[in-house]
Amino acid sequence: MLKRILQSSFVRGAAVRLAALYIKLVWASSRWQVINGAAAEKLWQAKTPVILAFWHGRLLMMPKSWPRSAPIAMLISRHRDGELIASTIARFGFGAIRGSSPKPGKKKDKGGAAALMDVVKAARGGMSIGITPDGPRGPRMRASDGIVAIARLTGLPVLPAAFGIKGRKTLSSWDRFVVPLPFSRGVFVWGAPIAVARDLDEGGIEAARLAIETALNDVTREADRLTGHETPEPGDVPLPPPLLSRNEAA
Repeated sequence: MLKRILQSSFVRGAAVRLAALYIKLVWASSRWQVINGAAAEKLWQAKTPVILAFWHGRLLMMPKSWPRSAPIAMLISRHRDGELIASTIARFGFGAIRGSSPKPGKKKDKGGAAALMDVVKAARGGMSIGITPDGPRGPRMRASDGIVAIARLTGLPVLPAAFGIKGRKTLSSWDRFVVPLPFSRGVFVWGAPIAVARDLDEGGIEAARLAIETALNDVTREADRLTGHETPEPGDVPLPPPLLSRNEAA
């Protein structure tokens, strides 16, 4: 019954409207400070597209971090929650590219190949791309190789960002999703742009992935420190499958 209700276009439309109104309420009723925003401002003024990167758990207020004058599209998965996210951020001037980012070794595409082509096309047209490198299912605060692949193909620098807020509720979801409360004090923290070379070997790809992950965790911890909170620990990385023995391989 609940699943059927959530599939109703009326209910889903109402949820989108409520989410957008709540974001606007938190934004308007709270005091906000921008930390290390000079690099982002310089890129916006030069109309230089970037890859905006932030963790999935810090999604809710990030549309308010970005100026409407700078075109951007979020890479959003095709699952039902992704549809709600896409419809909500559209109310703040964000476009959407549907499909998971590419994950090496995965057999199931989930629209990744088509999405990657759309990402490259958008970047060539001067549009920034928004990505949650640990989405849509984690592990929490661990960057996937997908963001490195996108940075290599598009040539865009990765711009890490996070928000923090004093009044908040942290959910027990996989991403420890932060729900900000109105009438509070918040911050947006920006990191330095990270350039990713196109001609990386396997070791270089891992180094770039780790650099992005570290930078994102740094800005997230700083946002939480400034608003008086402990940052959740990154999720455990799944162990690789064991190698088959000779008898098993046969």
